[in-house]
Amino acid sequence: MGLSGLDIYKLLPKTNCRKCNFPTCLAFALALAKKSTDISKCPFLSVEAKAILESSAQPPIKLVTIGTGESAVSIGNETVLFRHEEKFHHPAAIGLIIEDTLTPAHLADLIKLANSLKFERVGQKLSLELLAIKNSSLSMDKFLSCVKFVTENSDLNIVLFSNDPEAIKKSLEICKDKKPLIFAANEINFEKLAEIAKANQLPLVASSNELESLAELVKKIKEFQVEDLVLHINQAKLPAQIESLTQIRRLALKKNFRVFGFPTIAVVDNVDPITDSLVAGALMAKYASIILLSGASIANVLSLLTLRQNIYSDPQKPLQVEPKIYPVGSPDKDSPLLVTTNFSLSYYTVLAEVEASKVASYILSVDTEGMSVLTAWAAEKFTPEKITQALKSSEASELISHKRVVIPGYVAVMSADLEEASGWSVSVGPREASGITAFLKNLS
Repeated sequence: MGLSGLDIYKLLPKTNCRKCNFPTCLAFALALAKKSTDISKCPFLSVEAKAILESSAQPPIKLVTIGTGESAVSIGNETVLFRHEEKFHHPAAIGLIIEDTLTPAHLADLIKLANSLKFERVGQKLSLELLAIKNSSLSMDKFLSCVKFVTENSDLNIVLFSNDPEAIKKSLEICKDKKPLIFAANEINFEKLAEIAKANQLPLVASSNELESLAELVKKIKEFQVEDLVLHINQAKLPAQIESLTQIRRLALKKNFRVFGFPTIAVVDNVDPITDSLVAGALMAKYASIILLSGASIANVLSLLTLRQNIYSDPQKPLQVEPKIYPVGSPDKDSPLLVTTNFSLSYYTVLAEVEASKVASYILSVDTEGMSVLTAWAAEKFTPEKITQALKSSEASELISHKRVVIPGYVAVMSADLEEASGWSVSVGPREASGITAFLKNLS
């Protein structure tokens, strides 16, 4: 945790010289605590105080980036244990383990599947981020061949999954430019892998069976000036993994234990894909920053991506779309106009049904602060006055000549008031979005 304003004040020279542009050192300290100014503004800060303040200013969990360019994924930099306190900022990266023992045909199929696992849900793009190439064969040639094939046939970020420093070193001749994650340094190989990670400026996984030994391993690796670390607790049973991951997060955030101030990684390698999904979901919630799956299907990956989207949304701010009129297809002045709220799930559910009807239409998204239809109506955010205002601000009458609007069936009670307030004719649509397709076809 960061220092309080009074803690910072104790480290300042207390001269009230105003060269920092604050009237007093206390005012400067309070501004530092709020992160609204910088310690460089104080010209008389001692070297020791500066070191303490710089250390305090660092995030409790370091931000680590894997890959380069637009496809790079960043993990860590979290600030809370529970998302209702603030939110979780950097979604857990999900990856698929590619074993170098696969036949060429199976390998090609698996890469094709991994590349295709891309979805869109409530306006957000969801996909895998990582491919972890595992040296299961213990053969350097097979490992290098697999690394070469994967890097040539996929744009996903790479994890080099081998305990052999020489295999890692050779593989970097193929994929160093992709800035892969090296998995994993242990008590036996950490010196060589730390040297490789330092020389190539790459992130490195530190792996151990117990928290105490993991802490000691991290300290040893940091002596090699490797700054980007990912922590792996190598435990087979799920309760033990969750307990360890929780302790790592708690110690980093609550005790400012810098040794554990890094993102974490978990490997899920059960035989049953349904069990894999359940285990991966539990580890994602508490508190794995990377999940590596030993097998994947469209169903279990989509379920994890959906869960991740929900965990890493802001619980205090519902997912919203911009409140405005959206054309669907190629509508004209005679096309129907449907009204819904700007809650993302409501809007995209309506959109999917309108698209399925193949009836060119307009959808008016009313600003309800991200509430669904019934919730917004109960909270008086989806009212005749609000809809009327939305019709005017969107200049709907310029797009549509018939001045008829379709409202959700659940708020049919507002029909008369809406007609009076807006001057538009009101049609009551179906209660459930699933009825929109048939409704539009009959309307046309």
